Amino acid sequence: MHNPLLKPFNTPFNSFPFENINQEDFKPAILDGIAQAKQEIAQIVDNPADPTFENTIIALEKAGKPLHVIAEGFFNINSAETNDYLQNLAQELSPLLAAYGNDITLNESLFQRIKKVFNDTPKSSLSEEEYRLLDKTYKSFTRNGALLDAVQKERLRYIDKELSTLKVKFSQNVLHETNAYTLHITSEQDMDGLPESVKSVAKEEAEKRGVEGWIFTLQFPSMMPFMKYAKKRNLRKELYLASSKKAFNKNEYDNEECVRKIVALRQERAELLGYETHAHFILEERMAAEPKQVEDFLHNLLIKAKPFAQKEIDQLRHIASADDIDELMPYDHAYYVEKLREAKYNFSEEALKPYFPLESVIKAAFDVANRLYGLTFDRRNDIQKYHQEVDVFEVSENGKHKALLYVDWFPREGKRAGAWMTSYRGQSKFEGQNIRPHISIVCNFSRPYEDIPSLLTFNEVTTLFHEFGHALHGIMADTVYESLSGTNVYWDFVELPSQFMENYCYDKTFLSSFAKHYKTGEPLPLVEIDKIVASANFMEAYQTLRQLSFGLLDLAYHTNQLRPDDAIAEFERRIVAETQLYPAVEGTAMSPSFSHIFPGGYSAGYYSYKWAEVLDADAYAYFREKGIFNREIAEKFKVLLSKGGTVDPMQLYKDFRGRKPSIDALLKRAGLISN
Repeated sequence: MHNPLLKPFNTPFNSFPFENINQEDFKPAILDGIAQAKQEIAQIVDNPADPTFENTIIALEKAGKPLHVIAEGFFNINSAETNDYLQNLAQELSPLLAAYGNDITLNESLFQRIKKVFNDTPKSSLSEEEYRLLDKTYKSFTRNGALLDAVQKERLRYIDKELSTLKVKFSQNVLHETNAYTLHITSEQDMDGLPESVKSVAKEEAEKRGVEGWIFTLQFPSMMPFMKYAKKRNLRKELYLASSKKAFNKNEYDNEECVRKIVALRQERAELLGYETHAHFILEERMAAEPKQVEDFLHNLLIKAKPFAQKEIDQLRHIASADDIDELMPYDHAYYVEKLREAKYNFSEEALKPYFPLESVIKAAFDVANRLYGLTFDRRNDIQKYHQEVDVFEVSENGKHKALLYVDWFPREGKRAGAWMTSYRGQSKFEGQNIRPHISIVCNFSRPYEDIPSLLTFNEVTTLFHEFGHALHGIMADTVYESLSGTNVYWDFVELPSQFMENYCYDKTFLSSFAKHYKTGEPLPLVEIDKIVASANFMEAYQTLRQLSFGLLDLAYHTNQLRPDDAIAEFERRIVAETQLYPAVEGTAMSPSFSHIFPGGYSAGYYSYKWAEVLDADAYAYFREKGIFNREIAEKFKVLLSKGGTVDPMQLYKDFRGRKPSIDALLKRAGLISN
């Protein structure tokens, strides 16, 4: 049978052949890829020559490349444009791929070759990048069971197979619960407070579903405006409860047992490998190094932020008291935050949306990349894509091809919630080939409707810049080995490029250059820009507490604090109690839909967002000193982006900044200390 995944992609830039493949092509292609990769591993193991860096480490780096590309493509599509068939296939293929991974890391003969190269190769005989590859390869084996006995290895295989299945199931349950709920409103009175643009989108959604009235969903662009503007408190509560009970409804899509099993299996795996907890295992390969340092970091920020956050909530309570609300609840937060924003700064995010049409914001992000790094972005209509709404850009530097960038902006039933960056092909350059990356950004912004384009809230503007920062990390990659390229860095370093980009959204001159009304082209008045900049720290302390609560919950799960008799909701409340300024709402829990740490890659790593804020605030302060588009400083930052994981991240940062990062820039930016 002809399978376009099983031969070189005959497409421009060897891009993924989305339009040539059927979903039935994935399984045979992945099975064939596994078989081919196993043959390549066997050739390394059976090589009669003494193990060397070339015939063992480089050979292993090259092994399984077609499988990696096909599997990456499959799981990317399963996140962005899935269906029942793909979800079932993901359940079937995930344990097979986990077993394949174990076949490599638990291969005793292969490990002995790697170990010999590691022990016998003088560091001085290798380049810095070569040594990093050798060190990473050796550690990836020792950290994944190479030193275990036969019985322990079999148990590890079982654990990894179970985890791969559970993580897919977790994601699918969250997606189902997100899609299953709608808030159907039939009374005009129940729409009180909502802007006309929000009503129009909800009306269009209802028409699509063949019902009268207005439909709101749990997709962020639908839910968030309702929580901000709807005056009917009971309806805000209903929508909040639906969101806060996703995969926690005591039905077949309930993730509570999934959470328990994932946490228990991760702990058992860590102990099997000789670590105290999963967090100890994870943090060994992070800048933070060990759980105590993460805990101290989070609590240090908590002590500084909580008094400020309490004052912020007191202001909300004061405003809510005018509506005869005696006890402010979580489902009131967004509504009264918007009222407070209007009172303090005399603007609302909804009123600013006409000045942030999606196309203008995209061009603005591209403009930053051009002014900093000399990159240009040209729309390509000859590159295949997985959905008609996806756009593809060719990225060039000095007229030379640099990367492909896929962008996918709008929510669909087959797309998981949130925003993320991923890749369909990594970057590498060895053996005379310079393989450039194919990067993807996926978001869930408000759709265009009628003659109105997609209009972003300012929060969505910063989200776009954030994901574009991740994309630039991948686009700028310039390393020899793919496994050290782009975003293949320590997890608490990976958010630096993304969070750094958000800073540009608050520069007055830059905002003036692109914030223009979609109808008239009128620039956003300077007085409004001043309000945006002045409000940069608005509710920052509360948001800090919220992020800290997620980080502390993540750390608690992965330092073995969940007891067998703990109910998940009660465990959550106990762990995050010191970060909470609102009463708990019975029947809710966020862990069953906490995709970052359970199916995602942030287990024992959610603290990374705040950790990276220290880095990005300090880095942007350097640019502000020298000029935010200073090409000399940008060239130094470009080196940081291009090096991937070939250099220790702290060394990379010191090479850029001339010193270690200081927390002071973050505290000043957040308004937690005086300037």
